[in-house]
Amino acid sequence: MAKLGSKNRPAVVRVQTTERAQEILELCDEHDWQVIVGIEEDKPEDISDVKRLLNPETKDLPRPISLPSVPKTGRNAPCPCGSGLKYKKCCGQVQT
Repeated sequence: MAKLGSKNRPAVVRVQTTERAQEILELCDEHDWQVIVGIEEDKPEDISDVKRLLNPETKDLPRPISLPSVPKTGRNAPCPCGSGLKYKKCCGQVQT
């Protein structure tokens, strides 16, 4: 996935005035970010992409690392401890 603010994934901003649009453009030019600014007077301002670029610590958290699953030992399989007994008679017994 492309980085936010790059050529392939520009920040998208909606503002209500041309003055505010100019402020956003100047800010993005200072940081070399690509941005698309739309001026819509009847809709609320949305500058969430620029806020995300300004606060890098609020980026998405890294994905949790999944551990490889260990196959379960069947009850009638030989015990993995090496005793030679079936798992159900050795390490698979329910402790009471």
